[in-house]
Amino acid sequence: MTHTAREARTRKTRIRAAVVTATALVTAATVSVGVSQAGSDKPAHKPTKAQIAALFNTWNAALQTGDPEKVAGLYAKDAVLLPTVSNKIRTDHAQIVDYFEHFLQNKPVGKKKTTIVNVLDGNSAIDTGIYQFTLTDPKTGAKRVVEARYTYEYEKRGGTWLIVNHHSSAMPEG
Repeated sequence: MTHTAREARTRKTRIRAAVVTATALVTAATVSVGVSQAGSDKPAHKPTKAQIAALFNTWNAALQTGDPEKVAGLYAKDAVLLPTVSNKIRTDHAQIVDYFEHFLQNKPVGKKKTTIVNVLDGNSAIDTGIYQFTLTDPKTGAKRVVEARYTYEYEKRGGTWLIVNHHSSAMPEG
């Protein structure tokens, strides 16, 4: 074999090696991207503002059942509730149930007046604004309307939207 033929053969071998290496790198990168997109690192689909705003309707419907456990079930285990008609901060399921045991005696019916939704990502959102409740006195049957500011912070956990923070305070000038 001549010197020129050996050089050509060596060049061909190097080119093949480079092509094989490049192909392996591209394949590895493609597989790696596919695995990360299929795994738990895949970003959650972002909900619409309307979808987040509608979570209030679920909460309000739970109020209408009169069942404090049903209402408290919409809150995460580690949720914080700063309620409208109580001075106590509620930081666990039992405390949230306790609040609603008392609040539900007034047969509250909620209605949003103003809502501002901020979708933070596919698993978290904030709904804030003004709502009003029509409350019925359990002894006299007299109705009164309470207007309040609210903030719901939601997180999607295990595929379910839960309230992780709920702050409600009566309007100071109402």
